[in-house]
Amino acid sequence: MDTVLHYADQFVFDKLYAHVWPSYTKQIAGAIVSSWPRDDFWRINLSLFLITCIFGWILYLVTATLSYYLVFDHDYMKHPKFLKNQVRLEIECAVGAIPWMTMLTLPFFTGEVLGKSMLYGGMPKNVYEWLYLAASVPSFLFFTDCGIYWFHRWMHHPLIYKHLHKLHHKWVIPTPFASHAFNPFDGFLQSLPYHLYVFMIPMNKYLYLFMFTFVNFWTVMIHDGEFISHSSVINTSAHHFVHHVYFNYNYGQYFTFWDKLGNSHRQPTDEQYDKTLRDDQKVMARQAHDAEEIEGETLGLKSKTL
Repeated sequence: MDTVLHYADQFVFDKLYAHVWPSYTKQIAGAIVSSWPRDDFWRINLSLFLITCIFGWILYLVTATLSYYLVFDHDYMKHPKFLKNQVRLEIECAVGAIPWMTMLTLPFFTGEVLGKSMLYGGMPKNVYEWLYLAASVPSFLFFTDCGIYWFHRWMHHPLIYKHLHKLHHKWVIPTPFASHAFNPFDGFLQSLPYHLYVFMIPMNKYLYLFMFTFVNFWTVMIHDGEFISHSSVINTSAHHFVHHVYFNYNYGQYFTFWDKLGNSHRQPTDEQYDKTLRDDQKVMARQAHDAEEIEGETLGLKSKTL
């Protein structure tokens, strides 16, 4: 984030802060500068908040909108568990949650800027450094997938679920706009492994920025409702659809490894892959019933079939 902040200061914030908090005793090349220096702790925090929040909104709205219009199967909006005005509700939830998730994440970004993380810059100079750079990608994905799996599974515990994760499961039939529609603390916890990684393991800061952006793309993609891949290794949008409907399966983010290890893997079937079958009203009705029953068990509610 230090590189992002440097260019944001150079092209945006230096002028903005000079206009809002000008210094009447100091000028550079005849131009008024801010009384708030770049290395001030609170300026760093405010700048990072604005950068992350604005970039988060733009990335979310652009990628989710493209996915919604170009990829998402709109026939799913006929599903009995698809809510009235759901798309608007998902957007309102996500747009409102992003500033709070950003606030919770600020200590990590500020720590990165102040040199407290294990991020490093520069291009690799030898074969070993290139190999380490390449190995950082699977290492990052494996570490974060493990963390997300356990945080996610913990949030399905009956004592935790209704306070943190229930909001995201309001979208039983999610659209790409549900990708960031979380309780802010839920969203923060599921992003925590990304931030912990670079405070524990050295990683190139430019690769980290790329991976952090990729993570947001991936989060949208697993909510896109278009089930192309039949992989049993990658946690695809079909796997994540199973998670939203059948609740106690497929907690992972990228791979099925941790779900298989934790006995929570459920491979999608023709119910997801066969368009004729997944658009069948009887299938949809059964899914709606199962979703209510399984969530009701977690919340300790009496079954409607009793």
